[in-house]
Amino acid sequence: MQLLAVGLNHTTAPVSLREQLAFAPEHLGQAVMAARTWFQRIDLRDNDEAAILSTCNRTELYAASHVPNPLDAGAHFLADYHKLNYSELRPHLYMLPQHDAVRHTFRVASGLDSMVLGETQILGQIKDAIRTADEAGGLGTYLHQLFQRSFSVAKEVRSSTEIGAHSVSMAAAAVRLSQRIFDKIAEQNVLFIGAGEMIELCATHFAAQNPKSITIANRTMERGEELAHRFNGKAIRLADLPEMLHQFDIVISCTASSLPLLGLGLVERAIKARRHKPMFMVDLAVPRDIESEVGRLNDVFLYTVDDLGKVVQTGLESRQAAVAQAEVIIETRVQSFMSWVDDRAMVPVIQHLHENSEALRLMEVERARKMLAKGADIDAVLEALSKGLTAKFLHGPQQALHHAQGDERKQLVTLLPKLFRPRR
Repeated sequence: MQLLAVGLNHTTAPVSLREQLAFAPEHLGQAVMAARTWFQRIDLRDNDEAAILSTCNRTELYAASHVPNPLDAGAHFLADYHKLNYSELRPHLYMLPQHDAVRHTFRVASGLDSMVLGETQILGQIKDAIRTADEAGGLGTYLHQLFQRSFSVAKEVRSSTEIGAHSVSMAAAAVRLSQRIFDKIAEQNVLFIGAGEMIELCATHFAAQNPKSITIANRTMERGEELAHRFNGKAIRLADLPEMLHQFDIVISCTASSLPLLGLGLVERAIKARRHKPMFMVDLAVPRDIESEVGRLNDVFLYTVDDLGKVVQTGLESRQAAVAQAEVIIETRVQSFMSWVDDRAMVPVIQHLHENSEALRLMEVERARKMLAKGADIDAVLEALSKGLTAKFLHGPQQALHHAQGDERKQLVTLLPKLFRPRR
């Protein structure tokens, strides 16, 4: 069984490609089952495992499979599922086998591979992804163990180092960028599109600046009203955006929509209604909520998740010592996990030895019973039983030694005395 991780992230692919490879939350379970089926068609077994992590910064397939070239199979699955050209996608993918996949998993869970170094949101996203994979039947012994250990490693890294002590969140970066456009956020009307964890975080940061008003636009009014109430704001429906967008100076959007919510024409009309007063927009969604063409408008300042990523890199040097500590912890835990994998690989061999030994034992016991039934002396029967067992157990090693040549014979000569060393 081979472990693997195949995917892309904010360092290997732009948002324009990441949004093409993203999996909608409601389709994630179906995609996990499709991944398992993809591997099973190749190796004709039913114990392949799969899990998919899809966030604004990464899309990754984790798997455990018997296929001859699992990395290539996983990469082709991602391209085929999303109907993308494999040759164009391949340069942006990382394809990690065995211990490299384990190390990557631990680093991702610990926030070392995030755009915001040390951020904690990724751990919750991994747990959600694994829960979905488990419900879809994608998890088996290997991936279950891998992710349970990744959670423990993440906890150890955060409790033993200061990896997140100086991190600048995406929400804080959005506030910082908006202050380049507007001197006083207290005089601006802020609109949040969506009501998920990222929007909640952004709303918290912007609310601290006491904006003129806060509005939440969400597909589900109940959730929108609940979030708006926390920040003394109001909630509107997504359907109300065309008539109301021009009222807002700052727009932050992060939904799970597969299609853009704000197109070029809609924003153009809003700018015209505002008499070309500047509008600051942040699109944290992948796939994007705001058409990229909107950024060409003279009076619109549009930032994507990648743009904010450049802002959060400030202060990276001060965290390098913590990163080094975290890497040491992770490397130790990788070695521990791979030892567990090696032990698992020996289980079938040990089972086979037990089965063969049991078959030989039963043959000799049956022979002894027949001798006793014929009235043979019990001491003679025991003597025959012990000699028969010994002969049968030694037959295989003796034959192997007899037919071996060169280095193989030298290895057997060294190993066999150790294997048959009597207990004292």
